[in-house]
Amino acid sequence: MSELDTPTDVANDANDFRDQLPEDLNASEFVGVYKFPDNSRRRVPGYIYLGAGVVVVALVLAVGSDGPFINSGLLTGGVALALFGLLSLTSGWRMAIDEQEALEAAGVAVGFAVGHASAQQVWRGFRSRPTWRVLCYSNEDPPSRRGLVLVDAVNGKVVEHLTQENLEDWS
Repeated sequence: MSELDTPTDVANDANDFRDQLPEDLNASEFVGVYKFPDNSRRRVPGYIYLGAGVVVVALVLAVGSDGPFINSGLLTGGVALALFGLLSLTSGWRMAIDEQEALEAAGVAVGFAVGHASAQQVWRGFRSRPTWRVLCYSNEDPPSRRGLVLVDAVNGKVVEHLTQENLEDWS
C-alpha cells in the first residue's frame, strides 16, 4: 500500500471477492413464480467427497501407512470423507412435490376450507428428508380454525397434521 492509497481505495479494488448468493437462490431480484431448488443438488459434493476419500484410502494402501506424511491418521480421514460422501449421496432426495402441491395436500388433510396458508421447507430424520411444513387458517374472517401439516416432499404423503380452534385474539 503506497502513501497515496487510502484504506477505502484498497477496499474498493475490483479484485476484491464479495460473498453473495448464487443466482438460483437469490429470490429478492426474481420476478415471477419462484421454483424452490431441489435437494438432489447435494449429490454433486457427495461424489466429490466420495472420490477424494477413495483416492486418499487408495494412496495410503499403495504407499503404506508408516511414513511421516502418509500415516494411519490420513487413512482414517479418507474413510471418514468417503463415508460423508455416501451420506451426502443418500441424502440427495429428488423432490417431486412443490409448495403449491403441498398447500393442496394440506387443505385436504385439515378438513376445512383454507384461507391464508404458508409453506416452508424443512428437513427431518438422519438423512434429511425434505418436508413441507404448512401452516393454514380457515377461510372465515377472523379465522376460527388453524392447522399445521407436514407433507413429504418426495412422495407427497401427509406425514402429520394437527388442527385446533384458533386461540389467537383478533380483536
